[in-house]
Amino acid sequence: MRGRRCQVHARLSNAGGSGWRDWLRGQSPDPAAAEPRAPSDPCVSTRGQGSDQLELSRTGLPLCDAVVNLAGENVLNPFRRWGDAFCKEVISSRVETTKTLAKAIVDAEQPPRAWVLVTGVGYYRPSPTAEYTEDSPGGNFDFFSRLVSSWETAALIPGSPARGVVVRSGVVLGQGGGAISQMLWPFRLGLGGPLGSGLQPFPWIHIRDLTGIVCHALENECLQGVLNGVAPSSSATSNGTFAQEFAAALGRPALLPVPAWAVRAVFGAERAIMLLEGQRVLPKRTLESGYRFIFPDLPGALKDIVA
Repeated sequence: MRGRRCQVHARLSNAGGSGWRDWLRGQSPDPAAAEPRAPSDPCVSTRGQGSDQLELSRTGLPLCDAVVNLAGENVLNPFRRWGDAFCKEVISSRVETTKTLAKAIVDAEQPPRAWVLVTGVGYYRPSPTAEYTEDSPGGNFDFFSRLVSSWETAALIPGSPARGVVVRSGVVLGQGGGAISQMLWPFRLGLGGPLGSGLQPFPWIHIRDLTGIVCHALENECLQGVLNGVAPSSSATSNGTFAQEFAAALGRPALLPVPAWAVRAVFGAERAIMLLEGQRVLPKRTLESGYRFIFPDLPGALKDIVA
């Protein structure tokens, strides 16, 4: 199935920010968005905060055909200092929210048919050469890999009729948010460039393909388990290549690399690893399942975003 407007005629409960909810409920012009037909269908919106979790615990899960969990505090928020308090927020917004949703599914009088969780490729160990598929080991070597492992474990519901799918996403590229919004103006001004050496792998996916994969998972009732949410060509993309292609799409040079010490100074040594190192991830099972990418190559994805 090529990524397109999803024909999910279903009641969809969505945990995540309002932007994600709009994409999935067909309220944005994104042609890969899901399009539930009944405007009165219930939609759970939570950003993983304690009050949201308490409300869901109190009221229970609305009647729905599927639950999509997109909740999670932004790990790379440059305005938040990396310390114990922020780490607890990052963990709670992912693991505790997922546990709350999983319990709500278990307790539901009529459980949903599908349960989709979007996590990250931080599950896999950074390496300049190793290539990872959905069957590759990981999840146990640093804070972020263990976070993803705990996050995915929290979603497991043994014996549940709800079909479980985990989408491990790369860096999401799209208009009006995410990674692009933080980089756009420096690059527009000709002040952009690679981070550190620029040689580190840069696993990426266009937002329309990420929503397309989620829709694909909802539509295909035989599909369950892990899908890698990265573009087919992303395993050959380095941070330097991304910087050059992004600058070219904007008609600007990419001449000013950001030194590694500056990245560490802003984000801290532990978070900086996410920017200065990377993984070569392949969407092997995603492709085998029949999903066809709208934007398999970086130039086309960036052209669409900056248009």
